[in-house]
Amino acid sequence: MAEISALMVKNLRDKTGAGMADCKKALVEADGDMNLAIEILRKKGAASAAKRADKSANEGMIIAQANSAGNVASIIEINCETDFVARNAEFVNYVTTVANAYLDNAVGSVDELFALSYNGTKILDLHNEILAKFSEKIEARRMDRWVSEGFISSYIHAGNKLAVLLEVSAPNLNEDAQLLVRDIAMQIAAMNPQFINREQVDNVTLAKEVEIYKQQAIEQGKKEEIAEKIAQGRLEKFYTENCLIEQAFVKDGGMTVTDVLKKVSDLVGTEVKVTRFLRYALGEEA
Repeated sequence: MAEISALMVKNLRDKTGAGMADCKKALVEADGDMNLAIEILRKKGAASAAKRADKSANEGMIIAQANSAGNVASIIEINCETDFVARNAEFVNYVTTVANAYLDNAVGSVDELFALSYNGTKILDLHNEILAKFSEKIEARRMDRWVSEGFISSYIHAGNKLAVLLEVSAPNLNEDAQLLVRDIAMQIAAMNPQFINREQVDNVTLAKEVEIYKQQAIEQGKKEEIAEKIAQGRLEKFYTENCLIEQAFVKDGGMTVTDVLKKVSDLVGTEVKVTRFLRYALGEEA
């Protein structure tokens, strides 16, 4: 049985970030073999994650990003249990590496993502190392990756707790046009639209809104036929609040998002439309 010195324990801790007691136990189990001890700690991290499966992980980070051409983009949310871990530099580096691997590789699941090697390192090894360091549930909660024939802009709100992907119909936008499209992505982060335009609003949603408005009017003493007209009128406000292109522009209330899109169109010499957007808020119901 090899003698386990304090220096060996310290070296293992420096390599893995695991606790001193865990490092000593791993070295004893590995009979002093440093590489085997690292592997033991990684496996321990993966095993302990299963035990923490029923815990709540609503902190963490969201990263949204696009490649330089703006035709490939990804967004991923990785959760942990506490803000303390979410702000830790090692956790931030881990999430950034996973996000970069996802942007660069067309995988369809978390398992496929974790099976990747990125810059010579296995993503699953990185994941197990971070689990071994922090005694928390850490998981990739959701992710999306887009490939576009148009242009994709990304926006991350301060603190990585809110992020947006936005795709418009025209590729090869100049710098001024790209900045305006990013402003629209910021609009989505701030105003949380539910639809691109009123044509996207489904009949079930509309009927529900009309019923709510009618009931409110009737409770205020209006006759049913008057309540119906009031309800239809209030739908216009619903559209301007929930349809992206009808919203007032957050950076200039005298404009709508449609006006901003027209400016983008003028800059590139062709009509530019919003084709899709995606907004992640940390810990929300997916």
